[in-house]
Amino acid sequence: MLKSLTKLTKIFMLATLLFNVTLAIAQDGTIYPLATPAEPNAIPLGTGGVEAQPAPETWFRQWGDPMARNISKATLTPFLPKPGKANGAAVIVAPGGGFRWLSMGNEGWEVAQALADQGIAAFVLKYRLFPTPESLDGFKESMNRTFAAATPPADGKKDTPPPPGPPRMDLSNQLADAEAAYAMIVTRAKEWGVDTSRLGMIGFSAGAGLTMHTTLNSKVVELDFIGPIYGGMGPVEVPKNAPPMFNVIASDDFLFRGQFGVIESWFKAGRPVEFHLYQNGGHGFGLGNPNRTSNKWFDAFMHWLDVNGFLVAKTAKK
Repeated sequence: MLKSLTKLTKIFMLATLLFNVTLAIAQDGTIYPLATPAEPNAIPLGTGGVEAQPAPETWFRQWGDPMARNISKATLTPFLPKPGKANGAAVIVAPGGGFRWLSMGNEGWEVAQALADQGIAAFVLKYRLFPTPESLDGFKESMNRTFAAATPPADGKKDTPPPPGPPRMDLSNQLADAEAAYAMIVTRAKEWGVDTSRLGMIGFSAGAGLTMHTTLNSKVVELDFIGPIYGGMGPVEVPKNAPPMFNVIASDDFLFRGQFGVIESWFKAGRPVEFHLYQNGGHGFGLGNPNRTSNKWFDAFMHWLDVNGFLVAKTAKK
């Protein structure tokens, strides 16, 4: 009996060790190839392809998160609340990835499910991306160059210009995808239980850039609220009818650099704005990472939506 228990203990310890090693490998930032996952609920937006796209859509995993690149066909995936829980509010969720890949799990599906759990209809926008090398090694090199260009120098000089942002990119494809997503939600609002007077958009990193770009440039999208999460912080020209904004970034995020331009722009335009500057969290924290002050942003966002009346039906409809 004792010998059997000892053997079982050894097996358990070995299994635990293998699990911990596997987990560590998955979380070490290394890029691993990933088979394309099934997306049974993804709805094609029919916005066209990507010019000069050299490679098919492929997936990889980094930090344990499934990510997609070379996306040339945009889709929208609904995450609807359980029957009886829906409150009518809706959110378009735009993952980030420098417009060259999308963090589909950390900044897409997980966030959408969290919103659905709160009674909010959420829609993950898988938008078209700029082409990247077909080989995984070539892609890794391109990623390293992207991060090197965006990371401040070691000397920490504050006068270092910020990295190129959405205004310097041609985001016509991405804007068309966001507009198509908005139009589809409005068209199918009754089917999905969406109150179109409470339809907003949140985005992460590049997705925050797309959220802002859509807000500032679209002539057809009328968002009722926006949530740029760790996006660019430079000043912008704010439209007179700009929606209320909930903005989040961490002070140790390389995109922050002590800038408050977009917050000041919203404030000076007399538009509602809430800003959360967290002590730590870095970049790309999604719903949160262990032992970071930024982990409470989603709770703050839900409170903000509640206080501003976005979680209850309005008498006026669009």
